[in-house]
Amino acid sequence: MRTASVSTSFIALLALLPLAASAHTGVDGGLHHGLVSGFMHPLTGADHLAAMVAVGLWSALSARRAWPDLLWAPLGFAAMLLVGALIGLAGIQLPAVEPMIAASLLVLGLLVVTQKHLPPAAAAVLVGGFAIFHGVAHGHELANQSGAALTLAGMVAATVLLHLAGIAAGWALRRGNVWLPRAAGAAVVALGAVLLVQAA
Repeated sequence: MRTASVSTSFIALLALLPLAASAHTGVDGGLHHGLVSGFMHPLTGADHLAAMVAVGLWSALSARRAWPDLLWAPLGFAAMLLVGALIGLAGIQLPAVEPMIAASLLVLGLLVVTQKHLPPAAAAVLVGGFAIFHGVAHGHELANQSGAALTLAGMVAATVLLHLAGIAAGWALRRGNVWLPRAAGAAVVALGAVLLVQAA
C-alpha cells in the first residue's frame, strides 16, 4: 500500500514535466491576490513544486537521525525563499535567476538519487542558496500588486507543506524499494535539464 502511494506520487511528478515551459505563470497568469492564490502558486509551477518536494525527500533519505537533521534543509529553503521573495518585491535584480532555478533542480535531483549526506548546517546553506533564486522569481511576480504580504504568506505555507510531503515520502522509502527515490530524483534532474535548455 505504501509503495503504491509513493508510486502514484512519482507518476504525478512525471506528469508535471510538460508544465516546465509555464513554470512561473501560476493559476492566475502571474496576478496573485491573497492567501489562497499565493498558496496555489507553488503547486502550479513545476520547477518550484519539484524543488520543494525534492528538498524534503532528500532530507528524509539522507538524514542519519530523524530529529533535528531532516528539518535543517527544509527550514533553510523556506527561510531563504522568503528572503529571496522580499528581495524580488524590493525590485532588486539578481543575475541568472532562471538558470539558477534550473541548476537547483539538477543538484537536488542528484542529491535524491545519491542520497548524499551532508552536515545539517551545510545542507541548509546549500538549499538556502538555491531558494533565494526561487524566492526572487516569486517576488518579482508580486511586485506592485495588492495583497503581497498575504500572497507571500500563502506561498511560504505551501512551501512548508510540500517539504513535509517530501519528508513523508522519503521517510517511507528509507527501507523500501531503492529504485523509487532514484527514479524520482532522475525525474527532477530531467526537469532541471529541460529548464536549463529553455533558459539558455
